[in-house]
Amino acid sequence: MFQLLGRILRKIFFLEAETPTSRFSSDLEKDSVKSQDGAKVKQKGTKRRISEDSQESVTPAKKKRELEFPSQKDESACSKPVGSRKRKASDTEQLPTKRIKESTDEEEDPKLEFEAKYVELNPLGEGGCGSVFNGYRKSDKLVVAIKHIPNENIYCTHFDESGRELSVEVAVMLKLQSGTSNSAGSKAPITLLDWYVLPHELILVLERPMPASDLQSYIERRGGSLKESEAKIILKHLVEAAIHLQDEKIFHRDIKLENILIEMCSGAPRVRIIDFGLSCFTETNSNHNTFYGTECHIPPEWLIRYQYSAGPTTVWQLGIVLFECLHKKHFNSSSFIRRTIKINNRLSKDCKDFLKQCFTRDPKERPSLEQIHLHPWLN
Repeated sequence: MFQLLGRILRKIFFLEAETPTSRFSSDLEKDSVKSQDGAKVKQKGTKRRISEDSQESVTPAKKKRELEFPSQKDESACSKPVGSRKRKASDTEQLPTKRIKESTDEEEDPKLEFEAKYVELNPLGEGGCGSVFNGYRKSDKLVVAIKHIPNENIYCTHFDESGRELSVEVAVMLKLQSGTSNSAGSKAPITLLDWYVLPHELILVLERPMPASDLQSYIERRGGSLKESEAKIILKHLVEAAIHLQDEKIFHRDIKLENILIEMCSGAPRVRIIDFGLSCFTETNSNHNTFYGTECHIPPEWLIRYQYSAGPTTVWQLGIVLFECLHKKHFNSSSFIRRTIKINNRLSKDCKDFLKQCFTRDPKERPSLEQIHLHPWLN
C-alpha cells in the first residue's frame, strides 16, 4: 500500500517536475526560433545592405573602367556629346577626379610637343579672341603665325564624327582642308598646320603668307582708299572665296578688312581669309538668332527681326568691305540705314549699283553670292 502510494507520489512529482522543464524548454525553443528568425532577418538585411553597398561601389568602378578603356561596342556611346549623356548620382563623385587627372596628363604633353616643334617670337597683334605671334617651325624654318586663344574666348564647340569636342575654329578649318593637298596656301582660307589644347588656352599654328598684310593696313598704305580697278580684283577673289565657304556650308560671320589678308607673292593681290573664331556650320536658308561678329556691321534684318542667315549677311558684309576700300571712312550699318552715310557719287555706275545691290535692306530681295558674282561690275 505504502509502496503503491509512494509510486503514485513519485510519478506525480516527476510529472510536475518534467512539465515546467518541458515548458521552459519549449519556451526556449520558441525563443530560439524567434531569435534565429530574427538573426536570419538581420542577416538577410545585412546581406541586402552589403549587396546594395557592393553594387554602389562596384558599379561606378565598372563605369570608370568603361570610360577609360571603351570597347568597340561602347564606341558609339563614348562618342556622344558629354552634354547629352545622362549623369547618375554614382557618376558625379568619380568622373571629376578622373577628368582632372586626364587633363593634367594630357595638357602638359601638348605644350612640350608645341615647344619642341615650334619657336615663338614677337607678337603680331591682339584681337577680341586672342593674341597672334610670329614664329617658325624648327624642322624647316617655315614661317608661321601662332595664335593663343584663352578658353573663355572659345564661344562655340563642335563634335566631329569620332566624338571629339573641338573649337569651331579648328573644326571649320579642318573641314576646309579635307579633300585637298596638304600644301599650305592652295585655297583662300588660311591653312591650319597644328593645334594644341592646353589647360587654359588653345594654340593654333597657322600658315603665314609672306609677303602679306591685312586689307586694313593695305588700304592705309595707299592713302586710305583704293582705286576702283584694284578694289574690283580684290572683291572678285573675295566673292569667289565666299562662294567656296557657302558650298562647304560654312558661315564666317565676320568678313571685314582686318580678317582679309592680301598676299603679294606674284605681283597681283591675292585674297586670303583669316580668323574663323566666330564661324559656324550652317545651311543656306537657316536663320540664326544670336549675332556673332562686328557690331557696326550688323545687317538690317538683325536690327529689325533679330534674325539673320548666312548668304544675305555675307553679301551685306562684302558690300561693307568694298565701301571701306573706296571711301576714306568706316562703315556703320545704323548710320547707313539712317542715310547719314552715302555712296560716293564719283564711282562708276556699275560699281555704285554693285554696292546698292549688296546694301538691299530686305534680305529676301538682296542678291545671292552667285548673283553678285555675275554682276557687270565684276565681269
